[in-house]
This record gives sequence, C-alpha cells and structure tokens, in this order.
Amino acid sequence: MMAERVQQPPAKRLCLRPGFGATCRQGQRAAGALCGGSAATQGESSRTQSPESLLDIAARRVAEKWPFQRVEERFERIPEPVQRRIVYWSFPRSEREICMYSSFNTGGGEEVGSGAESGDETRLPFRLGIALLESGCVDNVLQVGFHLSGTVREPATSSEPELLCNVSVSFDRCKITSVTCSCGNKDIFYCAHVVALSLYRVRKPEQVKLRLPISETLFQMNRDQLQKFVQYLITVHHTDVLPTAQKLADEILSQNSEINQVHGAPDPTAGASVDDENCWHLDEEQVQEQVKLFLSQGGYHGSGKQLNLLFSKVREMLRMRDSNGARMLTLITEQFMGDPRLALWRQQGTTMTDKYRQLWDELGALWMCIVLNPHCKPEQKAAWLRQLRRWNGVDVCPLEDGNHGSELINLTNVLPQGPPGNPVSLTRPHRTVFMRAIEACDLHWQDPHLQHIITEDHYNNYCYHDNLDGCLFDSRGWPLWHEHVPTACARVDALRSHGYPKEALRLAIAIINTLRRQQQKQLELFRGHKKELLHRGVTSVTNLEGWVGHPLDPIGTLFGTLMETGWGSDDGATLDFSAGTCRKTENHVYMPLPFLEEGETFMSLAVETALIGLGQQRVMPDGLYAQEKVCRNEEQLLAKLQEVDLDEMLVKIFRKQATLLLEAGPYSGLGEILYRESVPMHTFAKYLFTSLLPHDAELAYRIALRAMRLPVLESTASSADLSRPQHIVSVVPNRYPRWFTLSHIESQQCELASTMLTAAKGDSCRLHTVLESIQKNIHSSSHIFKLAQDAFKIATLMDSLPDLTLLKVSLELGLQVMRLTLSTLNWRRREMVRWLVTCATEVGVFALDNIMQNWFTLFTPTEATSVVASTIMSNSTIVRLHLDCNQQEKLANSARTLALQCAMKDPQNCALSALTLCEKDHIAFETAYQIVLDSAATGMNYTQLFTIARYMEHRGYPMRAYKLATLALTHLNLSYNQDTHPAINDVLWACALSHLLGKNELAAVIPLVVKSVKCATVLSDILRRCTLTTPGMVALHSRRNSGKLMSLDKAPLRQLLDATIGAYINTTHSRLTHISPRHYSEFIEFLSKARETFLMAQDGHTQFTQFIDNLKQIYKGKKKLMMLVRERFG
Repeated sequence: MMAERVQQPPAKRLCLRPGFGATCRQGQRAAGALCGGSAATQGESSRTQSPESLLDIAARRVAEKWPFQRVEERFERIPEPVQRRIVYWSFPRSEREICMYSSFNTGGGEEVGSGAESGDETRLPFRLGIALLESGCVDNVLQVGFHLSGTVREPATSSEPELLCNVSVSFDRCKITSVTCSCGNKDIFYCAHVVALSLYRVRKPEQVKLRLPISETLFQMNRDQLQKFVQYLITVHHTDVLPTAQKLADEILSQNSEINQVHGAPDPTAGASVDDENCWHLDEEQVQEQVKLFLSQGGYHGSGKQLNLLFSKVREMLRMRDSNGARMLTLITEQFMGDPRLALWRQQGTTMTDKYRQLWDELGALWMCIVLNPHCKPEQKAAWLRQLRRWNGVDVCPLEDGNHGSELINLTNVLPQGPPGNPVSLTRPHRTVFMRAIEACDLHWQDPHLQHIITEDHYNNYCYHDNLDGCLFDSRGWPLWHEHVPTACARVDALRSHGYPKEALRLAIAIINTLRRQQQKQLELFRGHKKELLHRGVTSVTNLEGWVGHPLDPIGTLFGTLMETGWGSDDGATLDFSAGTCRKTENHVYMPLPFLEEGETFMSLAVETALIGLGQQRVMPDGLYAQEKVCRNEEQLLAKLQEVDLDEMLVKIFRKQATLLLEAGPYSGLGEILYRESVPMHTFAKYLFTSLLPHDAELAYRIALRAMRLPVLESTASSADLSRPQHIVSVVPNRYPRWFTLSHIESQQCELASTMLTAAKGDSCRLHTVLESIQKNIHSSSHIFKLAQDAFKIATLMDSLPDLTLLKVSLELGLQVMRLTLSTLNWRRREMVRWLVTCATEVGVFALDNIMQNWFTLFTPTEATSVVASTIMSNSTIVRLHLDCNQQEKLANSARTLALQCAMKDPQNCALSALTLCEKDHIAFETAYQIVLDSAATGMNYTQLFTIARYMEHRGYPMRAYKLATLALTHLNLSYNQDTHPAINDVLWACALSHLLGKNELAAVIPLVVKSVKCATVLSDILRRCTLTTPGMVALHSRRNSGKLMSLDKAPLRQLLDATIGAYINTTHSRLTHISPRHYSEFIEFLSKARETFLMAQDGHTQFTQFIDNLKQIYKGKKKLMMLVRERFG
C-alpha cells in the first residue's frame, strides 16, 4: 500500500490500442511474471553461460536506442514476451551513471559500487545507498512498464528516528528520466534512497516483479473488470483520489469536455514519447539554487571548492558523452551571469577575487570544450553560439584578462607561428571569457588531414599524396598539424573531455612534432640573421602570446594528455568520419602508436613539450591577474615536472632542449637576444639548473647565468632601437611596463642566484662568474643583501671549514649593498652595516682595514664611527682575529684616521665617537678636540657640546670640559616657563663644575647663565647651590682656595640674585595674565618660593612687601586670588 501512494510523475504520452479487440485481450496472458520470467531459462542460461537468445539481443538494442512509442507505431501488434523483454532491458545496466548522478566523484580509480570508504566519501549519497541496499533496507520493489517503485527503510540513529521512504523512478532507453522520493531531498544529486532502489534493480533484476505498462493491463480487462478495478482503487484511496475521480468522471460524461477531444489516455508507465529528449534526470531548479547559494557565500564555507566540484561534474558528464553536461553548464553559467557582484564591481571599478576569477576561467574553458565536441549536431552548435553571444553581449560579462581596460588581440584566428612574414596591423578588441568559445564555433573537424591524424595509427606521407608544400609531414614522414597552437590544443582537450583519449593522444603527438619542427626552423632563421640582430643588441617580441599562462593552457593540455596512464577509451568508442559527419564506432582493438623516436616514451615526450613551452620567449601580458596567472601556471607545470624521475633518456632530452633554448635567439627566453618585456626565465632556469647540474654542470651554469637577465629594469631603450627587423613581427608599442608581479619575479631571480652560489661552493672560478652576474643583473638591494647573507651562511657551515672564496663573494655583495643604500632610505640599513662588519671579520683583518680606508663610499660618517670602527676596535673583534701588536696598531691607525675624517665631515654626530676612538693616541686626540672647538661656534648644538663636555670631565680634563660647557651655554635659551627642559641638568652640572674649579671660573660662567636662563626656579636652584659651599674646593694646578663662602652682596652672586628676583617678578606677571581659579593654590606656593629668594637679599623683606602690594593694586580685580595672597603674605 505504501508503494502505491508514491507520487507518480506526469505521463509523457497518450496510450491507445485501437487495433486490439476483446478477443485479442482475452487471449493475452496476465502480466505477473518476474523480470526475467518471460525467458524461463534466463537464470540457467546465465549460469551455464549459454548464448543469448535472438530475442534478448534484439530487445536490448531496441531498448537502448528506440523510444517505445516508435516501436508501437512501427508494429501493429507487439507480442507480450517481446514487450516484456524491451521493458526489462530499458532499465540502466551500469552503476557508473547512477554513481555520477549521486556523488561529486566516482571514487577515483576504484571500482564503482565498492564498499564504503573512510572519511567524507562515506557520506556521499551513492555510498549511503549501497549501505542501505546491502543492509536489506529495500522492499516492495515493483516495475510497472517503464516505472520502478519501492520502499527504502533508513534505520534509526541516536539522533534520528527510523525513516520509511517511498521511492519511484521512471526510465527510458537505459537512462533514469525522473525520480521521486518522500524524503524531501533538496539537492543536485539523487538521494541515497533513489540510489538504493536503482541499484537493487541493477544488481537483483531477477527479484523484481515486472509488469507491462498499466495501459496494457487495462486493455486486457473487460468492462466489468475495469469497473471493479476503478471502484476498488477509489475505495482503498478514497480520501486521496475521490475528488479527482469525480472530476474526471464528470469530464468524461460531458460530450464537449477537453478530455473527450483527445484519443487515448496518459500512462506514466508507458515509456517515452518520440519527441522526448532522451537524457538522465537532472534537477535544474536545484542546480540553479545550489550555484546561486555558493556564489552568494563569496568564497566562504568552501563554496569555491563546491563550484569547482560542479565543474568537475560537468567534465565527468562530457567524458560519459552525457548531454546533461552542456545542460548543467548552461544552468551554472546563467547563475554566474546573474551574480549581483559583477555589476557592483564594474560600478566601483574594483576587480573580482583571484579564486572567483579562476572559476570564470574554468567556465570559459568548459564552453570551449563543449562547442568543439567532435560529434555535436549543427543545430546544437548553433544554439550554443546564440547563447554564448547573448552572454558575451552583457555589459558585466568578465573579460578574459581580468581587466576591464586591457585588450587582447583575436588569437584564435592568428596565422600559425611559422616563418616570418610582413608586419600586420592587428586590432585589440575587448575579449570576454566566452570569446574563444564563440570563435571556436567556426572550427570544424572535416579537414581530411586532421581526420587521418585522429583516426589512424599509421598515417604517414606514404598514405597521403597532397603534401605539396611539405607542411603536412616532417622529414620522417610523420604527420604535422599546423594551426594556432592554443586552438589546436583546445581540440586535444575537447577530445579528452568527450571521452576520446586515443584520438586526443594522436593529435597531441602531431602538434608536438609540429612544435619540434617549428623550433628547428626558428633556430635556422635566427642563424641566418644572427649577425644583424647581435649588432642591434635588442629585438621586439616574437610571440604575441605565451603558451604558459594562456587561457586555454595549451602546454598543460599536451602534458596531461601524454602523462595519463590509462589512456585507452573506456567503452572502446572511436571517431568515424567516413560518412562525412563525426560518429562513434566500436573498436576494441588497440594498436600502439608508432610516432615515437627510438627509446622515447609518452612521458619523455610530455617532458620535452613542457620544456619547449616554458622556454618560449613571450611578452608579459597586461594586468595583474594575467601576470599572476603566468607565474601560477609556470609553477604548476614545474611542480608536475619535478614529480618525474630523470632517467638517461630524459637527461638526453634536457641537454637537447637546453642547447636549443640557448641558441634560438629571440624565439627563446634563454636566447642571446631578449625583448625588454619578455617573461623572465628565472623559475624555469632554476629547475633546469638543478636537473642538469649532476649530469652536465657546464650546460647547467650556462642556462642559469643566461636566465639571470631582467631587462625590464634596465634603462628604457629608445624607440629607434626597437625597430622591427624584417623577419620579426612587432605589434607591441614601446611603453613603460606595469609589472604587478615584479617583486615576485625579483624574488625568483634571487632564488636562482642563491641556488648557483650554493652549488658553486668550492669552485672559485664559478663563484666569481656568478658574482659578476649578480652584480650586473640584480638591482634590488634587499635581494642582494639576502644573497650576501645566504652566501655567508653557506660559507661558514658548522660542519666544515669556512670557504674563503665564498666569504669574499659574500663580502663583495655586502659592499654592493652598502653602495646602493648609502644615499637612500632603507629601514634595514643599520642591520646591513652590522652584518657587513661581521662578514669582513670572518674574511680577515685586511677586509676590515679595507672597509675603514674606503668608508666614505660605503657608510655615513655616523655609521663609520659609531658602528664600524667601534665594532672593529672592540676587544671581542681583536680576540676573534688573534691579532698581534703590529696588526692591532695598524687597525687602530686606520680607525683613528676614519674617526678624524668623519669628525671633520660631520662633527655634530661623530665628534664624540672620534674622541673615543682616538683616546690612546695623544696627537689624534688633540686633533679631534680641536675639531670640536672649531665646530662649536657653528656646527654643533648645546646638547652635543654638553655631552662632549661631560665626556671630557670623565676622562680627567675638567678645564676642557669647562670650556665646552661655556660654549654650550652660549647656544642655550631657557624661557621663564621651561622648568622641565632636558638641558636643566646640564646647566646645573656646568655651574657645579665652575663652582668646583674656583671663583674666577664661576664668575665667568654666571653671566652666561643669566643671559641664557630666564626660568626663575632654575636660577634660584643655581643660586642656592652656590651659597652652600666655598668655590674651588677641588685643588687645580696647585691653586688654593680661601675657604670662605661667597657673599650675595658682591659679584658674581649679586648679579645672579638680582637676575633670579627679576625672573620671579616677570614670571609672576606672566602667570597672572591667564591664570584660572584651579591654579590659584599652585600660584600661592610659587610666591612662597619667590619670597625665600627675595629674603636672601639684605633688603629682601622690603622688596617682597612692595612686590605683594603692587600685585594687590594691579590685580585687585582678581578678588579671590588677592584674598588668598593677603591670607598668606599679609
């Protein structure tokens, strides 16, 4: 009963049997046997492996190819056993398609239907369906015509109760055309319950009850049986079908009703109509909803991965030659085109994210594969072309290079890159991601030469007589295919994608042989113009586009085609062009391909192809995305190459290609002549270098040294220098390039140089060659510094003795860094200077002496004295170098000379360091001191002078310290409110030093203090200190002091006292001008300190009283403040 309540899909066609009379119906057997029941011996036949019956063979073919309506129309009467076998064979017999429609992948190379795997794959509907089937959860399975129904029980879990699902499946011509399940599954793929029921029918067909279509059963009933059937059906399901039954009865009884205008009645179990498209069930609404959801998540929650899995599903469908591949891609594309972010990004002028941009690339590549389907019908291609043009015309449609403003030429229709021709003027229109697919719609597969290449294993020039121009075959008689390389490779990708790996391999080999021949032709062409080009020294671009980083990924396609292990066709299908249109034929016999050199393998051919593509000299494309794609594609290809273990054959290929690339001139990125804006070869050359080094070191270094070039950073050549030689096409105008990936490129250049330095350890000749290359080609100081550090680390490894030659290379690089950064700002400069001294120390005393003698070309005066010379003259350096006395003295002389030169050039910052360095040499020390005195008047400020003065006192030169302190005071100016000025301590120290030296020195310094200092609190502090002790308490030059305190009524303290009182009076008036109530208490305390100073004078009390009275009179408006003054001071 439960199975009967499953919602039925709508009937596909009307069923009518006017030729059958009552006697005929009565003579037919009731349909009640099992699926294999009509052939009673089926089970025994399969067990004894007896030949199939003619009925089964014919029925199977009809079931695969013909809609059942056509069978009915073709024959007036179809015997029941024939109908039964056609219905039996119409259900899919392979689990592969069921798996494809119920999971994102088929489990890799494992057999479909194998046991559940660990991880997330066990949660795939296909795996869950297998588990349900193997657990015996499928029941009540019934096949009525082309309709399968049953119940699937999902066992209870700790969080979910048991679930009983009613499942129904319609099918036609070995394809499931619709599915229904009461579980309410909302997903792109079939649920596990549909999978379980379908696999039950595939694996256990003998256990499935089979009935003919329900219309056939009804035809067998008489009137009484029909009435009884209807009444029982209504009785059992009266709550569900009674309203519908009454409505139908009313319409049938009405003569003019629409139902009576149509002959026959619908039957959901009768199979497909002639007009129905024969394809697997695909829930279009769910595809659209899922893609829309993934796009709305903006790359979060793994949405990018889900979209890539959908693209993989499209490719899987194409490989199975399933028409839903194009249908699904259309649905995906519609959602992509409707993404609201496209309009927003266009409006804001911002670019889409890199991952999202890659999704669009894959979308365009998939459409290219679809329109190049070798067996698609013209009307299909025309429909796709209309669709693509509609999308292409939308304003927000993304451009191929990722930039709205950049343009590319029409590349699909460019002539083959063969012998040079006349310059052409090519327009560069905007190109969307769909433009290549649109252009590919003009391509066809009808070229006889192309058909022979694809379909014949032993096709050569002996089989073909139209090779008049010699371009169809090479000198060995092997076929060539001259076409725009990316377009030709797109054909290969299309063949692979549509399940023709053998044909794809044949065409790939023809393309590769063409590339080899082209490489030789280019080499010959360059040799013919070598003198002319070397004389010019520059060239223009020889390739308008690069194969590595190209939107169609031609090199990756060829490489992948050749590297595939199981390249035989899964179903043995091949392409047949004999009828003028492409069709599939069965061919289970495989003959090995002959077009390989002796000892050559598909893998070696793949490696050679990658080397040719990576070594191509090509112009750097415009735009950030296109340039990043070049780098990313190159790295991906090299990563695949690194997985290949080099054998003798591959080493031979490496040598051959490396030599060709070095000699190919402007056609090779490693040629002698390089176009200024060509894509650099650093990453590729590093791979070649490491691969060739163990086998041919000389060639490896030639490659790496040639690749070190980065001409885009050299001075821009004049436009005259870029004039086109007659044999080279030039379409790129002279312009200043915008290389967005330049920092990455420079890093790769640095990595290449570091690899060479590491390999050259112990070989002084190669080290010097690498050093010269670095100094010539690397322009970034940070990268040169990194190389210097790398060389230093390699040279001083703990497990071996230092490599002196490599250390010298490291030092040379460090010196270059110093010269490059001497006049520019660099936040790592101090680190670089310290490292250089460390490196020079490792090299030896001569290196230290050398950098000090040539300091002015490497360091600023401050760096030379405070870092370089100070570090070199430190005890740790002396001990590290194990220097004898003569060596120490020589080094010290150089350091003193450096110090004096720096002090002359920058006395402000170097004088103190110079004095320190010259301490042990009297003449040098006096010279440094004199430089300080000479510079004191103009070139030095009070802070520097006070610092040097304190140093002199510390060294035991108090009079020189006093002299410098008085010079410092002449540069100082402390205003009345600067009572926290940092120079106050220096002033107090200077006065204390003068006081200790004697009365005369103090008398000389006080006028300077009075002139420079206007701050009352500072002056009162100095005054108080001078009155506490007798001046000259420290005996100097055998002088004696009198031991008496100095009088405040006499000079020089009287002058200081008057100045202090005056400062208090002026400061008081200044503070009262803008005083606020919250500062009143602070002001009263200030007046208290002033009174203490006033009282130090003989008439101080009278002066202070008069001062207070004046304040009361002048500021009587500040009543509250004056009240506080009266309370404190009367």
